Amino acid sequence: MPVILIVVALLVLFLVVGVSLYNGLVKKRNMMQEAWSGIDVFLKKRYDLIPNLVNTVKGYAGHEKQLLEQVTTLRTQAMQSGSIDQKISAEKELGPALGRLMVSVESYPDLKANQNFRDLQAQLTTIETELEMARRYYNGTVRENNIAVESFPGNIVAGSFKFDKGVFFEIDSPQQRENPNVSF
Repeated sequence: MPVILIVVALLVLFLVVGVSLYNGLVKKRNMMQEAWSGIDVFLKKRYDLIPNLVNTVKGYAGHEKQLLEQVTTLRTQAMQSGSIDQKISAEKELGPALGRLMVSVESYPDLKANQNFRDLQAQLTTIETELEMARRYYNGTVRENNIAVESFPGNIVAGSFKFDKGVFFEIDSPQQRENPNVSF
């Protein structure tokens, strides 16, 4: 009789641990998805701001046409990307292009004095700061999720129920790590 109780107690213990691990993985996955939705909101704000910024710069910097077209094209690609991986990849190209656009503005004192441009620049700076904080939070949730998915015994539950590792939103190339030289 005591052997049966021990076996039943161990089965109940394994069941409780398994349910607890499963629920923890669900929580981490949902937190990661919620963090991505926060990034998505800031990206949408940024995408909405870019056409206004490009049109304002066009009036002053007509010969920067190639850069303006590149920013517009990259914005469209980023908006149309479907998966998180695709969106992260597109954003890795769009961010530096926006930086180059802001650096090119340095050559146009009239543009820098334009109130509309200054307002757009201030909005872009605010959005970029908020986006940076959202990326940091998202990467933290990805880290927590990945630890839970890869650590024992969570990896057994994660593998059984097809929980995936998250993708970090990080910079790959050394050129993107360099700050653009912008002074207004």
